[in-house]
Amino acid sequence: MTIALFSDSYFPTKSGVVTVVVQLREQLIKLGHKVLLVTVETTEDYNSNDPLVYQVKSKPLGLGTDQFIGIPFLPHLVKFIKENNVDLIHCHTEFGIGAAAIYCSKRLHIPAICTTHTMWTEFYKYYIPFAKLISPRFVTKFMKTFYKRFNALIAVSTKARNYTKNKKMLPKMPSVVIPNAIDSTKFAQTHLTTREKQKIRKQYGIKSKDVVLLFLGRIAEEKRVFELLKICKQIVKQCDNCKVLFVGNGPAYNSLMNMSSKEIGEGKIIFTGFVEWQKVHNFYEMADIFITASLSEMHSMTILEAQLSSLPIVVRDDESYYDCIFNDQNGFLCKTDEEMQEKIIKLIYDENKRKVFGAKSLEITKNFTIENYMKKTLYVYEQVIKKYPAKINDIQIMKELEKL
Repeated sequence: MTIALFSDSYFPTKSGVVTVVVQLREQLIKLGHKVLLVTVETTEDYNSNDPLVYQVKSKPLGLGTDQFIGIPFLPHLVKFIKENNVDLIHCHTEFGIGAAAIYCSKRLHIPAICTTHTMWTEFYKYYIPFAKLISPRFVTKFMKTFYKRFNALIAVSTKARNYTKNKKMLPKMPSVVIPNAIDSTKFAQTHLTTREKQKIRKQYGIKSKDVVLLFLGRIAEEKRVFELLKICKQIVKQCDNCKVLFVGNGPAYNSLMNMSSKEIGEGKIIFTGFVEWQKVHNFYEMADIFITASLSEMHSMTILEAQLSSLPIVVRDDESYYDCIFNDQNGFLCKTDEEMQEKIIKLIYDENKRKVFGAKSLEITKNFTIENYMKKTLYVYEQVIKKYPAKINDIQIMKELEKL
């Protein structure tokens, strides 16, 4: 098959979408398929010379993010897709390049599917400039209009499928669940030695016996980072041997640092700022517990990365975590922020439980192998192409996916 992937996110941005898209392309190529990537032009270091990577002109979004806004020139893009005899378009964005995916699909009569990574009707106010001027009803209408133009949707979790199947959205739109996965061999190809871990810790003023709590991701309000910071400030006040590491950047970064000035001065809470994606695994490996208070995830890639690094996980209770975090087995699903604080402190003082939870985390990642993910994705591709221009029977497809 010849597949065209469309994404408004690309390196050096560190996000779940970038990881999914780049990983998917690599795996499809490995399996012998021809794969085009239509994405944004970011920094000079990441301008591709690959003739099958089409990078459109773009501008930095700003607003404290490392995102870019693509401005595709449609005639050239249509020509590129047509010349490569694309069999299927797989979209991973609802913005400019997403609209271009729909345009190419309709213009060239190519089946197109879209993976839903974000519940925009719930969280648009955190992503879109001047969102206070936009009504939720308008966003719902926009998302319905956008999604219904595809032949099928891929949801990364049951939570994501329920989002589009809601009676206010598109209950009759074909949608199947394929959870995110990680290429474990690639992610874990470079393990740090004990000496290397200690060297990184020393760089940030962390002692060998300190217990490190790690949040890694977009430093933004929709991730409930302010609530997480409040929890962490209480924890470091009670636990002398604990350090908190916030890895990443985002629109709330400066505000979070200002609110942590006392703890930063004491070396108890540490902010790294933007980290190159190639170095991200270092922080998982030198940490002891992964924490997040986010309730906005669909199926978190950072959770899977933390599990591959054998970390216990403490999160707020949310449907998106139900297939990867199991209470008192590899972490805790907490009903309140207060409970989250209590459970984290419990783990800080129980090294044996951290080890048991970490081992279980790694074991759970076997449910999210890249091989299984690719089998399911290719099956959906084949069925969509086979049925085009009619739409697939998603109930039947879901039953078949369970067998794979």
